[in-house]
Amino acid sequence: MIEENDDLTNDNLDNQEPKETITRITGMYKEWFLDYASYVILERAVPAIEDGLKPVQRRIMHSMKDLDDGRYNKVANIVGHTMQYHPHGDASIADAMVQIGQKDLLIDTQGNWGNILTGDRAAAARYIEARISKFGLDVVYNPKITEWQQSYDGRRKEPVNLPVMFPLLLAQGGEGIAVGLSTKILPHNFIELIDASVKHLQGKRFTILPDFPTAGVADFSNYNDGLRGGKVRVRAKISQVDKNTLAITEIPFATTTSSLIDSILKANDKGKIKIKKIEDNTAANVEILIHLPSGLSPDKTIDALFAFTSCETSISPLGCVIEDNKPLFVGVTEMLRRSTDNTVQLLKQELQIKLGELEEQWHFASLERIFIENRIYRDIEEEETWDGVINAIDKGLQPHIKHLKRAITVEDITRLTEIRIKRISKFDIDKAQQKIDALEESIAEVKHHLANLVDYAIAYFTRLKKEYGEGRERKTEIRTFGDVDATKVIIRNTKLYVNREEGFVGTSLKRDEYIGDCSDIDDIIAFTADGKMMVTKVDSKTFIGKNIIHVAVFKKKDKRTTYNLIYRDGSKGASYVKRFNVTSITRDKDYDLTNGNKSSKVWYFSANPNGEAEVVSISLRQVGSVKKLKWDLDFADILIKGRSSKGNVVTKYPIKSVELKEKGISTLKPRKIWFDDTVQRLNVDGRGELIGEFRGEDKLLIINQKGIVKTVTPEVTLHFDDDMIVLEKWIPKKPISAIYFDGEKEKYFVKRFLIENENKEESFITDHPKSQLEIVSTDWKPIAEVVFAKERGKDRKDNLEVNLEEFIAIKGITALGNQLTKEKINAIDLLDPLPFEAPEDTPAEALEVVDEVELDGKSNNDASSVNDKDDSGQPTLF
Repeated sequence: MIEENDDLTNDNLDNQEPKETITRITGMYKEWFLDYASYVILERAVPAIEDGLKPVQRRIMHSMKDLDDGRYNKVANIVGHTMQYHPHGDASIADAMVQIGQKDLLIDTQGNWGNILTGDRAAAARYIEARISKFGLDVVYNPKITEWQQSYDGRRKEPVNLPVMFPLLLAQGGEGIAVGLSTKILPHNFIELIDASVKHLQGKRFTILPDFPTAGVADFSNYNDGLRGGKVRVRAKISQVDKNTLAITEIPFATTTSSLIDSILKANDKGKIKIKKIEDNTAANVEILIHLPSGLSPDKTIDALFAFTSCETSISPLGCVIEDNKPLFVGVTEMLRRSTDNTVQLLKQELQIKLGELEEQWHFASLERIFIENRIYRDIEEEETWDGVINAIDKGLQPHIKHLKRAITVEDITRLTEIRIKRISKFDIDKAQQKIDALEESIAEVKHHLANLVDYAIAYFTRLKKEYGEGRERKTEIRTFGDVDATKVIIRNTKLYVNREEGFVGTSLKRDEYIGDCSDIDDIIAFTADGKMMVTKVDSKTFIGKNIIHVAVFKKKDKRTTYNLIYRDGSKGASYVKRFNVTSITRDKDYDLTNGNKSSKVWYFSANPNGEAEVVSISLRQVGSVKKLKWDLDFADILIKGRSSKGNVVTKYPIKSVELKEKGISTLKPRKIWFDDTVQRLNVDGRGELIGEFRGEDKLLIINQKGIVKTVTPEVTLHFDDDMIVLEKWIPKKPISAIYFDGEKEKYFVKRFLIENENKEESFITDHPKSQLEIVSTDWKPIAEVVFAKERGKDRKDNLEVNLEEFIAIKGITALGNQLTKEKINAIDLLDPLPFEAPEDTPAEALEVVDEVELDGKSNNDASSVNDKDDSGQPTLF
């Protein structure tokens, strides 16, 4: 602490500075913060590894057991009773109790306990009721094996830890923030925890993953066993109702429908997504309907929801528990092992206590029989003192107690004297022996369990799963996610302009040339007439360099957009030609595409989204003895190299002009597209199963189990339904064959058809609720096998092979088809098709290739002249 010197006179007040002294903190101040930190860590925020409960939770459960009579108690009454053990206010206790009740495991609730889906709070404690669930009574309590301690005021006893015989901490999850540390243990599936405990007892390896009460879809590939540094990505379940409507039916953990809708509205306000309206129909189940403007891609909107809203959240687990009054950082696998081992030890204690009780019952039952059967009670008739009575009974018992397992005590004899005469008179030796025999059987059974403790524990967990596992199946779907590229799915919410002559690009230059739409997170690429290139972030106004010849939205890792360039090296040097891609850059850095000499000039430039190679005419100035003043140059003859390459020499003489003679075609191969079944997405990176090589107008054929067929452009943003059964490259002339059951006519029909309407979703089976697709084939000559059902009193008919090509001609997609058979059918299976040589496909070089990175279906091939600012999309001429 700092103190000023008080001994200053007026004379030297201006000449002296305050002195500083250091006073060491002693006494209570020295210990207070450490005590507070220890208290928060041990007594408030972090659960114990033994029972998985924080102190307030443990005291609530103990109070509920105190009050338990099988009926519901007011929560306010339970909270008041808990305050005898918990030295805090009623609000914190009530909140903690509501959190336990909402997990639907230990507490049987009645009344409005809030809604974890909508975020609605529970009713006041005086209006809601609770009692311990059957599961809680089964696995949480056993006063005989509970260790007790004094409550905070010393008036009562409370448990140090409850004897929980189940991995409760992992089932409920838990989080808390203490002083200097925190914990975040995610909830896991009830049934999977039991199965993992059984595997651990069997000596097998196991893996457990979280399961959230709000369901959703989760990627646990970086879970890291729940330790620090792990990450879980959770997504809402979004489906497409129709081309203008999306439905959210499950939400990510730790979000609510209200917070989710708020995040969607904020993203819409910022222009990152575009929606028409939202309807929240959530009640017992989540249902949020998102209505889209017409013309907007539902698939890209789904990805945009994941990228810019709470439809995708990231959770960082942190496994921290209390063990021996110290925080312990441990993974969920080790938590389960310790919990299971602890359960085994508790079961062992239970069995040992039960064995002791049974042996005591057997001991006294045997003494009682000896006492009555041998009429030893008559030996005390003449005794006048209590000691004499005790000695007389002890003497009478001695000849008959050799088979007993322990010595007789005074307490045993005292209990014998308390037997009533009525009971002695009605004593039945046979019944007494039956009781002893039953006790011996129970004792033998308990000893067997103790000798085979692991098997007994496995049977215990199996019983828990059978009795309480119904309805506790996994809710959260486990899936690996692909990363959503925000630049590909964001709505182009602003316009980009350029002042070519002055060299400015931005969204605020509304009086200058309009380039196209962009988003506020895009990068733009720009080229200038002196051969410079720059990539920069979209901004209101950015200086690139004077005489801009091309501006476009930059696509990262784009290996298909090819730039064709002819430039002069320096003021009088040779001219060179080069073709290059721009895949990776440093933002806001000037790149020189020429040889670096001053006064270099670009003669010709074009940007080609699919590697097009045009033909240009080159004219030279009349200089000296040059004979050939004009010739054609085909960019297809130039190899595509890096942007820093010098290029090939065009001519060492001065060029007069370069003019476009013939537009080019793509020099790139058709694009190979794969389908990754793990993430259910298309890709061009070679992950998953190869679907085929796709050109400009090629499409995908998709058929699902509901009998719906459609063709779509293969874009990496596409989403696929879980019931998809056909995904392949569409060949327009190749017929689709199907056998389906018509629900209205209750008959099987065969049909073959071609798709007539591209990009349209159509059903090829009838719309009756009982109609269902049996088989579908895209083979040229499919063969189906029909297995007939056996009818009573008749022999089963032999299986029938049907050549679908011969059975029915190709008809329209809406045709009913031909009836397959009048006989009852047991099953229909597809066999290997007949051999058929498919017609050759269209030559690849005549078609464009799909560029899946385009968001609006438009090309960026719009280089324009510096002089006349032509926006026709023609290459720039100089």
